[in-house]
Amino acid sequence: MPSLPLRLSALLLALGLSACDDAPRFTKAEPGEARSGGAATVRKTDQNAFSLPSANLPPSRRVDFSVGNSFFRSPWVIAPSTTTARDGLGPLFNTNACQGCHIKDGRGHPPTPDAANAVSMLVRLSIPDTPQFAKVIEQVGVVPEPVYGGQFQDMAVPGVAPEGKVRVDYTPVPIRFKDGTEVELRKPLLKITQLGYGPMHPDTRFSARVAPPMIGLGLLEAIPEEAILANAAAQVKAKNGINGRPNQVWDDTLQKTVMGRFGWKAGQPHLNQQNVHAFSGDMGLTTSLRPFDDCTDTQTACKQAPNGNGPNGEPEVSDNILRLVLFYSRNLAVPARRGVNDADVIAGKNLFFQAGCDSCHTPKYTTAANAAEPELANQVIRPYSDLLLHDMGDGLADHRTEFQASGRDWRTPPLWGIGLTQAVSGHTQFLHDGRARNLLEAVLWHGGEAQAAQQQVLSFNAEQRAALLAFLNSL
Repeated sequence: MPSLPLRLSALLLALGLSACDDAPRFTKAEPGEARSGGAATVRKTDQNAFSLPSANLPPSRRVDFSVGNSFFRSPWVIAPSTTTARDGLGPLFNTNACQGCHIKDGRGHPPTPDAANAVSMLVRLSIPDTPQFAKVIEQVGVVPEPVYGGQFQDMAVPGVAPEGKVRVDYTPVPIRFKDGTEVELRKPLLKITQLGYGPMHPDTRFSARVAPPMIGLGLLEAIPEEAILANAAAQVKAKNGINGRPNQVWDDTLQKTVMGRFGWKAGQPHLNQQNVHAFSGDMGLTTSLRPFDDCTDTQTACKQAPNGNGPNGEPEVSDNILRLVLFYSRNLAVPARRGVNDADVIAGKNLFFQAGCDSCHTPKYTTAANAAEPELANQVIRPYSDLLLHDMGDGLADHRTEFQASGRDWRTPPLWGIGLTQAVSGHTQFLHDGRARNLLEAVLWHGGEAQAAQQQVLSFNAEQRAALLAFLNSL
């Protein structure tokens, strides 16, 4: 049998990848490439692959992980309740547990046609920016819809009307490869019905967002800011149409503007604030950083409903619970890659680089020495993201700004773990609103700064497409 380099060389030639191409050439896996999360990487690949602690987390620190896990998974209940540690749900909410959106710590999905609630997909709301709202825009990033706020909540406690119902219809969008193969994409049409509090502002902007996977968030938080800014500078210098920019967002704790890195538009600066806003918007739970229910002034029943605050005004989510959930979300491990030395995976990696996908999906970083958790420090990680905003074109635009992100901008999502989506989440629906039914559709929706890469992929033949998908599914 031919050796791997010989078999790979034959495959590269069959795929039209010659040594004279400008793109990097890989003939074998790079040292440590399978360990996407460095020493924190875990080996599990089944439905629980996204729910494990960092492999290098010592037993003495796994107790806090387990307790944080319990608060992440278990439902919160309506106040007043005998379960005082978990009461205060709502009055308006999208789900009653973090796990309700991040199912098995994985990826959410749009609602099915017969679904009573959207659950693992939420809808952001805002109205156009105007000068009189400058302070709101600085600290919130948007101007919330006056009646319904910044997030549409389709569930409520008894006695309070939910804000309405969410459903999604689709229209077909055909696209053709150079070899004549046609693929039918689907464009979502968001429908908001049964409004509970009257009409919305006539210029309301909507943005559907599925819950992203929870893995590796602590490692992303540990990437040095200067490394992210260096990516942006290198892209400008390359003058190839890729111009990623960091979002600049409000830090609730520091009370100043800092760099954003979490959320579909990098609208949150760090994990604690991401968690705080999720507790508030998704479940209607107060914290010391957001000590108010997510009700607008016109939603009087919401404001008057009982809450789960303590007798001395303690928030529904105590600082200790918030700390434990933060520890849990920082230490959810990234699974190891599979088949990194398979010939088709290496061929697909070459095609990935040849198409220029690595320009935004930056493969590798070394985390900071002063990471928030010692296990996450000084790790060579491979998330395949620059954490920057990119103009992705009209096809993916939601026409809704968020701090410095325009209506066409999206943060480059990390690709690690993407090949295990079916195993963990039971589906393969991708992109911010879950419109793509598989990885190939997700690639073909790329436009704007990624248009050249999309065109490269459209020129690939069936064997090349299979190799590219083999690489992506190995991540």
